[in-house]
Amino acid sequence: MKFGLQLGYWGAAPPQHAAEVVVAAEEAGFDAVFAAESWGSDAFTPLAWWGSATERVRLGTSVVQLSARTPTATAMHALTLDHLSGGRAILGLGVSGPQVVEGWYGQPFAKPLQRTREYVDIVRKVLAREAPVTNDGPNYSLPYTGPGATGLGKPLKPITHPLRADLPIWLGAEGPKNVALTAEIADGWLAIYYTPRMAGVYNEWLDEGFARPGARRSREDFEIAATAQVIITDDVAAEIERMRWITSLYIGGMGAPELNFHAQVYRRMGYEKEVDEIGTLFQAGKKAEAAAAVPDELVLETAIIGNEAQVREQIGVWEASGVTMLLVSVPDVDQLKRVAPLLDAG
Repeated sequence: MKFGLQLGYWGAAPPQHAAEVVVAAEEAGFDAVFAAESWGSDAFTPLAWWGSATERVRLGTSVVQLSARTPTATAMHALTLDHLSGGRAILGLGVSGPQVVEGWYGQPFAKPLQRTREYVDIVRKVLAREAPVTNDGPNYSLPYTGPGATGLGKPLKPITHPLRADLPIWLGAEGPKNVALTAEIADGWLAIYYTPRMAGVYNEWLDEGFARPGARRSREDFEIAATAQVIITDDVAAEIERMRWITSLYIGGMGAPELNFHAQVYRRMGYEKEVDEIGTLFQAGKKAEAAAAVPDELVLETAIIGNEAQVREQIGVWEASGVTMLLVSVPDVDQLKRVAPLLDAG
């Protein structure tokens, strides 16, 4: 199993020590560094800026939101980063949710699976650079022929020759249909709130995609990158308490009450009652009560917390469940140096 550094997205300000942590991750033998975006910082710029001080680690987006950019614009970003990094870019894509897509980007959220398939296809056409890029829609017409069109649109190929036509595209996916689509059309799965206990279910979803006609990959050459908090501590209870607040935010506040993909993930794990209670409390403004309603076992499902021996044991469990890359986040170099030996990186 390989290991990646998950930088995530920025809060109110850029994270401290990120530049040093990225360099330290490469020195420690990490395979990749990933950056995310929500509705603040973007994913590409931190990779270009901090990644410029590295030579080996792959630089991935986890994830770029489809509605933030047209498919051709995203392909331009990816091919640019790939050139600047000498062929180290990984393009991670995700649909986000309706609150962000319609509220922040002003785009319709409908038919996310259809949009994802079409989006990835256009990006691959750009990277292949075999012909001027055209697409008949229904979501992305190239040339554009919809309302307000001048009729002067011209199919184009990228001026810059992409460094790699096969630049890897990984998809962030949470539900069964999206995971199956990922296995069919992508090179890897960026899994959030992954739990080894559900590995058999995940494999069913993935196998459905691998079995489809024209599937791009097989299980043997497909990457499963799972994000997990990895915390070395002798006070597990204190770390669980801290993580209750983060977990309750994603279950209760990172999505509409009617459609919250993160909450659905935990429902599939069997926490329907707990998710309902957390969501109700959070939406009522009772954030402390919502956090208190998060049970210990729900936190421990998707995190690795304990002393060095316990963390090492749990890492083995995640690897045995099929994870090919564990994405970890650390606040500073000291924490990275504590974690790195347990990962057996490099």
